[in-house]
Amino acid sequence: MTLQWTAVASFLYAEIGLILLFCLPFIPPQRWQKIFSFNVWGKIATFWNKAFLSIIVLLIVLFLDAVREVRKYSSTAVIEKSSTSRPGAHEHTQMKLFRSQRNLYISGFSLFFWLVLRRLVILITQLANELSNKGVLKNQVESTNEDARKLMKENEKLKQLLKSGNKEEEHVLEAENKKLVEDKEKLKTELKKTKDALLKAQNEMMAMKMQSECLSKEYDLLLKEHSELQDHLQKDKKSL
Repeated sequence: MTLQWTAVASFLYAEIGLILLFCLPFIPPQRWQKIFSFNVWGKIATFWNKAFLSIIVLLIVLFLDAVREVRKYSSTAVIEKSSTSRPGAHEHTQMKLFRSQRNLYISGFSLFFWLVLRRLVILITQLANELSNKGVLKNQVESTNEDARKLMKENEKLKQLLKSGNKEEEHVLEAENKKLVEDKEKLKTELKKTKDALLKAQNEMMAMKMQSECLSKEYDLLLKEHSELQDHLQKDKKSL
């Protein structure tokens, strides 16, 4: 294996390792978000975007080159197999065909996992943000419920004072009671809005969780297919 394909294969193994690390269930998304929010990432953000696109272009070029090599040696193998003048040429062409197919799989999976890795980072960040928003909304709901209970208790106390108080304070207490009722209605409206926002955040979190599970299943299938292709290549290599 040449130096460039050794580097691409190492890059592929590193991608698989990172994806497996991101899929570990005992590391919460909030922890990853803290890692992603380090100052060093903000400083290299511009460079990172350029590097990401450059790697995609490089992998696409290598993939197309591997496709060209596979087509080249596939047609050459058919011609040399039918020829009897060069008995060792067919085996040599088959060896080159095997290498070109190996390079094709390495570059193709490297390109695919590179895109999957970026998408996985985005989904983890979004999920962490939704979980944080859910916690904030939950605290707001609890605070609103507590304020509503306090106002209801004060309202009951004012009603009792109205029943037992004198007529001079009756109008003042009625005005205060009316204001408290209005405040209570406002709090109920705010509570409803907060509950709706919390429900929306929960639905979005469930949708992201399902999307993350689908992505994990797709990754498992691709990893299985990659293992089967490697086994097939090993068998072809042994047969050569």
